[in-house]
Amino acid sequence: MLQYSMDDLIICIFKDMHWKHIRPWLVPLTLAVIIKIFSFFPDAVEKYYSTGIYPPISRLLRLLFGWIPFSIGDFMYAACFVYLIISLIRFISRAFMRTMHRQYLLLCLKKSISIVLWIYLAFNILWGLNYDRLPIAKQMQLETSLYSKEDLQSLIGLLVNRMNGIDSLSREARKDLVTSDSIFSHCIQAYHQLHLENPAVYYPNPSVKFSFYGYLANYMGFSGYYNPFSGEAQVNTTIPRFVQPFTTCHEIGHQLGYAKEEEANFCGFLATKTSKDPAFRYSVYIDLYLYSASALYALDSTAFIPYRESLHPDVRQDLRDLSAFYRKYQNPFEPVIHALYGNFLKANRQPQGINSYDEVVGLAIAYYRKYGAAAF
Repeated sequence: MLQYSMDDLIICIFKDMHWKHIRPWLVPLTLAVIIKIFSFFPDAVEKYYSTGIYPPISRLLRLLFGWIPFSIGDFMYAACFVYLIISLIRFISRAFMRTMHRQYLLLCLKKSISIVLWIYLAFNILWGLNYDRLPIAKQMQLETSLYSKEDLQSLIGLLVNRMNGIDSLSREARKDLVTSDSIFSHCIQAYHQLHLENPAVYYPNPSVKFSFYGYLANYMGFSGYYNPFSGEAQVNTTIPRFVQPFTTCHEIGHQLGYAKEEEANFCGFLATKTSKDPAFRYSVYIDLYLYSASALYALDSTAFIPYRESLHPDVRQDLRDLSAFYRKYQNPFEPVIHALYGNFLKANRQPQGINSYDEVVGLAIAYYRKYGAAAF
């Protein structure tokens, strides 16, 4: 049981605020303030960070850790989790043994603030400032005005035609994607191909790895994630294989500095659709179809039905299999995890939270308007 109130602790903190105690925080606090002020200027972030110092930073991280066959980032997460559990056990033990004193509480608070400050700095310097860069729509001169139901219907109709058109070819091509390494290799090739069309998209020293936490990620609702501290893209290879190409290209998009989820989705779309492999193009079409169909269903549930019914039987079976896969891992904690992650996204310039992924629909419609059906 704690012997001191929060008021006592706060008074103790201010009484203890000597120069020798404040001095170690001056550097991280000053840097944190500078980073925060800098983040309010997207043009500067784009010029000096996202297309300035970030590419060499990300390349260096991939050089340091990319050659290792397993995910260093996953070990980092495990080590942090173990450290937190041990620290929590020690804290609770002291509370129950009544050996907790003000100096110990003050030390814990100082240590926690210091850790949070340095994590904030590392996160933003190594990757996080990309949340504040210029939008990808502005970079590509896309008009992302509000889209109508008719715009959605046009996009969904195109995606249905594309999926139906390559359905049988994609199933044959899937036979060659028997391992995660083969999918990762094809994704890297897709980005190299995209680089020929768009020199600004450059992916040297690739580093894509399978996640150690695949089954756990299923219960948490994640198909992949990017580790900003190691520069690795992790893919949950337990998800159905026909959606893994787009998931992998999405995570590579994060590596290239597209931090916002809809922009990583769009970057993944641009790369995956350039692939000559029909299994890859099918992967992006079906994912984009799901986002678009969800948006249309929200506007007009009856308007969505004809498009669903016009899908080939095998395509509809894939959608049923994917839905069954995610239902298998539904649990009471998933909404809580999504809510926490949604708040993280909102804190990083994504006001739609977990629904930010869906905003790729607006980017795809803007791309369709500019380049036409042939670009898909």
